[in-house]
Amino acid sequence: MKPLIRPARLTPGARVAVVAPSGPVPEERLAAGLDILRGWDLDPLVMPHVRDRHREFDYLAGTDADRARDLERAWCDPSVAAVFCARGGYGAQRMADHLDWAAMRAAGPKVFLGYSDITALHEAFATRLGLATLHGPMTAAADFLKNADTQNHLRATLFTPEEVRVITAPPRATPLVGGRARGVTLGGCVSLLAAGLGTPEARPGARGGLLFLEDIGEEAYRLDRILTQLLRAGWLDGVAGIALGSWEQCTPYDMVRRLFADRLGGLGVPVVEEFGFGHCDGALTVPFGVAGELDADAGTLTLDVPALA
Repeated sequence: MKPLIRPARLTPGARVAVVAPSGPVPEERLAAGLDILRGWDLDPLVMPHVRDRHREFDYLAGTDADRARDLERAWCDPSVAAVFCARGGYGAQRMADHLDWAAMRAAGPKVFLGYSDITALHEAFATRLGLATLHGPMTAAADFLKNADTQNHLRATLFTPEEVRVITAPPRATPLVGGRARGVTLGGCVSLLAAGLGTPEARPGARGGLLFLEDIGEEAYRLDRILTQLLRAGWLDGVAGIALGSWEQCTPYDMVRRLFADRLGGLGVPVVEEFGFGHCDGALTVPFGVAGELDADAGTLTLDVPALA
C-alpha cells in the first residue's frame, strides 16, 4: 500500500465549504460549529442543500443528487481550500454514483474531513482520487462542539500539522497484541467498510496498512458478523497493524473486547484498543493515506510526514 497525495495545510482566511453527505443537520449545532471555524479565522461556506431534509426519508439531508451536487461544486470551486462534513448518519454511499469523479480529480487535492458514515467517502477519495483525507470531528457534531481537546487537535492538524506528527492515544489505551508495525493509515467505521465490499470505491483490502477501526451502536454479535465477513473476504489479509477506537453504545463491551481478541488476535499483528478516535469525547484527528509507525505498547502513531503538506 502506497501513501496517497497529501493536500496543503490551511492558512488563516482560508475558505472551507461545509457539506451534508448523509443525515439532516440540526441548525443550532451547525451555527455553533460555524462560530468555532470563524474563531479559527476560517471563512466557512455553507453549501445550498446542507439544511435540506428528504421528503420521503427523513434520515437523509435532501436528495442524493442534491447532496452530491453540493460536494462536487464545493470540491471543484477553486476558492475552496477544504471541504468539511457537517455530520454523519447515513447516506454517503447513496450519493457516490452521482459524483463526477473525473471533474473532482481535475480540480486537484484539497482537505476533506469527516468520520462515521463519511467512511464511505474516505474510501472513495482514496480509490477514485488517490487523496489522503482526515478522519476527524465534523462541524455540527456534538463531540466537536463540546470538547476543547478535540477542537485543538483538529486545529493543529489543519494549520500546523508538523506539531502533531506523533498522535498519542489517551492513557486508557491498551495493547491486545503488543509490538510495532509500519504501514499506510486507512479505515473508519467498520460497518461501512464491510458494507462497501464489492462497490466501485472499495479497495481490494488492507494489505500493508495500519487499519483504524471504530463504530457506534453495534451489538457484539453484529460486530462479530462484520469482522467475520472482512476476514472471510480476505480483506484483512496482510494488514500490518490495527488500532481500535471508540465503540460507543456497542454492548456489552467486555464481550466486544473478547471478540476483538478472538477475531483479530490471530492475524499476528499489533493491535491496540481504546486509541481515542471516532465517536468519543476528546476524539483525535487521524489522517488516512499517510505512512507511519503504530506502537501498540506505547499507544502512539508516528507519521513519517505531517498529515498535510
